[in-house]
Amino acid sequence: MSDARNILGTKLADCSHDPVTGWRRDGCCASTPDDTGNHSVCAVMTEDFLFFSKAAGNDLSTPRPEFMFPGLKPGDRWCVCAARWEEARVGGAAPLVVLEATHERALEVLALGHLQAHAYNGESA
Repeated sequence: MSDARNILGTKLADCSHDPVTGWRRDGCCASTPDDTGNHSVCAVMTEDFLFFSKAAGNDLSTPRPEFMFPGLKPGDRWCVCAARWEEARVGGAAPLVVLEATHERALEVLALGHLQAHAYNGESA
């Protein structure tokens, strides 16, 4: 997906290779039409978001070796569903977002201003 664009209109940066994230587990939040969950938001995990997601039915903190999923901890970067990020934002638990690594498809669901208001600046989340 070398021609993929981020929400800023520039080349999409990688989100994470440790742990390896992305719909295609390639480290990138590039979202394609076959990604019905729109896993386009590169989010920096927080305890609040991990708890929120688990309570909403998507446990991201428990390792699932059978799916090669290590379980996430605060500080990890992960491609999350745009709709789940919005639910967390409305619920006061939105994690910070790596704008350069968030795919443009996120804008189908999310307002750019909301994402920018949660921009990750490289400091501890």
